[in-house]
Amino acid sequence: MDPLKVVEEVLPPPPPSILPPHVVPVQYKESVNRVPMARRGLGSKGQRIKVLANHFSVTVSRTKGHFYQYSVAITYEDGTPVEAKGIGRKLLDKVQTTYHVELDKKNFAYDGEKSLFTIGALPQNKFQFTVVLDEKVSSNRNMLTGGVDDPDSPNAADKKRSKRQPRSKTYTVVITYATKIPLQAIESALQGEDSEHFQEAVRVLDIILRQHAAKRGCLLVRQSFFHNESRNFSDIGGGVHGCHGFHSSFRATQGGLSLNVDVSTTMTVHPGPVEQFLLRNQNVRSAREIDWVKAKRVLKSLRITVAPTNTEHKITGLSDKSCKQQLFSLKQRRDGKDEQSIEISVYDYFVHMKKIPLTWSADLPCINTGKPKRPVYVPLELCSLVSLQRYTKSLSSLQRASLVEKSRQGPKDRMALLTDALRTSNYNADPLLGASGVSMSNHFTKVDGRILPAPQLTVGNGMDFPPRDGRWNFNNKKLVEPATIGTWIVVNFSFRCDLRRLIQDLIRCGRVKGVIIEDPYKTFEENPQFRRSPPHVRVEKMFELIKQGLPGPPAFVLCILPDRKNSELYGPWKRKMLSEVGVPTQCIVPTKFNDQYLTNVMLKINAKMGGINSLLAVERSRLIPLVSRTATLIVGMDVSHGSPGRADVPSIAAVVSSRKWPFISSYRASVRTQPSKMEMVGCLFKKVSDTKDEGVFRELLLDFYNTSGSRKPEQIIIFRDGVSESQFSQVLNIELEQMIEACRLLDDSWSPKFMVVIAQKNHHTRFFLENATANVPPGTIVDNGICHPRNNDFYMCAHAGRIGTTRPTHYHVLYDELGFSADDLQELVHSLSYVYQRSTTAISIVAPICYAHLAAAQMSQFIKFDEISETTSSSSHGGVTSVSGVQIQDLPPLHNNVAHSMFFC
Repeated sequence: MDPLKVVEEVLPPPPPSILPPHVVPVQYKESVNRVPMARRGLGSKGQRIKVLANHFSVTVSRTKGHFYQYSVAITYEDGTPVEAKGIGRKLLDKVQTTYHVELDKKNFAYDGEKSLFTIGALPQNKFQFTVVLDEKVSSNRNMLTGGVDDPDSPNAADKKRSKRQPRSKTYTVVITYATKIPLQAIESALQGEDSEHFQEAVRVLDIILRQHAAKRGCLLVRQSFFHNESRNFSDIGGGVHGCHGFHSSFRATQGGLSLNVDVSTTMTVHPGPVEQFLLRNQNVRSAREIDWVKAKRVLKSLRITVAPTNTEHKITGLSDKSCKQQLFSLKQRRDGKDEQSIEISVYDYFVHMKKIPLTWSADLPCINTGKPKRPVYVPLELCSLVSLQRYTKSLSSLQRASLVEKSRQGPKDRMALLTDALRTSNYNADPLLGASGVSMSNHFTKVDGRILPAPQLTVGNGMDFPPRDGRWNFNNKKLVEPATIGTWIVVNFSFRCDLRRLIQDLIRCGRVKGVIIEDPYKTFEENPQFRRSPPHVRVEKMFELIKQGLPGPPAFVLCILPDRKNSELYGPWKRKMLSEVGVPTQCIVPTKFNDQYLTNVMLKINAKMGGINSLLAVERSRLIPLVSRTATLIVGMDVSHGSPGRADVPSIAAVVSSRKWPFISSYRASVRTQPSKMEMVGCLFKKVSDTKDEGVFRELLLDFYNTSGSRKPEQIIIFRDGVSESQFSQVLNIELEQMIEACRLLDDSWSPKFMVVIAQKNHHTRFFLENATANVPPGTIVDNGICHPRNNDFYMCAHAGRIGTTRPTHYHVLYDELGFSADDLQELVHSLSYVYQRSTTAISIVAPICYAHLAAAQMSQFIKFDEISETTSSSSHGGVTSVSGVQIQDLPPLHNNVAHSMFFC
């Protein structure tokens, strides 16, 4: 046979000569694999200062040998995989005590799921063990006794399992060799070498820390550990506790391996009777007032104990009917005859057959601890919530404020807590860490810091001044570009506000700052009869009043809300104004107001109306290195997510960009929805034809061009928030690539230079002054000692921490085609913390990222997430887009009158 003929036969058919409509051919291109850049040097500017970091030096004396990784598979006796979380540690603890001889008396670290690690190999590559656990600590398959085996009965164990020992359950644990990880990888990485095994090796050490905490009975939340001690809990309202614990993780630094130890906080449910928790959670006085739809949502997956046996189970739902009305089929033998089924209520079963008295729950729903087709109902009054369970629903603003207030510690108190935590943890006594050759110092790491001077600011009339201690004011100062506010109105939803005085004082404040503002055209008071109506009805009724009383749309609307700013009116009002009407609006809750409050309100109004409050002096004089002389676009990106456990709530991606170059203090935003929990921004580039791109980056590029003297940006600096180190590669190779493609489609001969900087606030590094109770001063920067041994990163405390302990922002420079020196970049980042138009203080992170967060948070209010979760249809607030087969609700588009403004300010 002709071999060439064989090749021809297996070739795919040629492409059609004429492409179908709406099909865009994909051009071949080589895949790009960008990696984070190495550090080019350290900064030198600023006043030198010694600071302490909550990193504790780690010595690794053993560099030879390996961690051995084994996979773990757990099944029930009948071969069904065990899906319940939490039981794995109990089983593996039993394996270690029961089969220690077979395991050659080796200790192991178990991750709680499907992997365990040893130092040195186990005697065999595969083990199969049988483990018997007491029923009380295993599952809820045999909750009650009494021979009930009907699928709909409260005790829904099938016949096969009911024949087992009533207080025990048998499992099979299979341990199989997977791979090995060289200990040498740790030393190699600390020397700045690329080591593919370093992350795996450090992960093993972190797993050892988690196991160390688990054996002490702690709640584990990633690398944070929470002890079940009363002193660690603080009531924040709504049946929720703030639970205070500690974070511990190993970090590779320039000074070697370190252990980062910090205070950590999570939320837990109030343990005890389920009814009492629901009363607190919904702020009602009696069980008859409980909203059971909300109750079902908040209780699902929580663990309870059931009286009188105190067996532990997981809540899967609630009964549809009350305890007295909920029936099930009960099989019984009578007089030795065949089984017969009778219909009986849950109430009658417990009271008359089980002889368990029920005093108040007969007319309330039952707790369901079974499965959809095999429910297991328990009267509410027999159920109590187990302690140390995370509360994963969103907090109210009052709860958040209480949690922050009760979680903060000053620097001195925090250092004392960390010293005590390290002492009581006693990691150096852990046998696995000892066998790994790992030992830890108990002293804070001393590092070299520098204090960068605050940048000079420019206000009206060309006046320059230096901020002091990260703060300034507008006393006797005018705004750089005060706005002219034409016809404006006041809308009042509050009956507690001294409106006349508020308006007079606000006008006076604005005029002193240079804002051209007259008396409002009219004030609209809400009709009292609508105050108890749904929020969207109240908004619509107010607009009916406005239409009747105005000849045309106003230039600006001041809205007085009845209570805190996240009032239920806030979302419907903002959506109406920004999406449908196209008028800038400022919402306030002026329970008390003074000059500082009114100044802050006027700063926001001026920015929304197109004005500029202040500039950097070097911005106005065009002296910012690399930025002022070359057209530069500055971008801030953030993705915000719904509450944990709400997969029905889309994530919100916000991208903001600078405009009016050479200024870097004015921005606009573009916001889109994307699939829930998707961290990468997926809307930057969306090619729909050879010439058409519907992505947000094209929109922002065109805005820069139109506001910057018809210039295309030659340099683009991107600040990205909210990604972990494991996602850096995706930022460089997915998000950055989208932006490059957007530029290329606009003009294939145009190739701007890019810079990518990640900003992280969600980390646990803190700095302390030696022998002082105050926080480190604003402008403190650290780029040595505890920073990465290879990558280009630094920590900055741009703001003044007046309450609690200052949290630095951790900046990672992933990519730099512009050629910034360390000093110039650090000064730019520092300066961008002073261009935030909403306040008169330096902020903790660069302003573009803050604006992206504000834009995402504000536009997320446009969607009624609770309505979406309860129905499959989209709400009236926007359309629906399908992404990979998943329907994502679109945000309603902004009105063109406000789309280019700082509406989010």
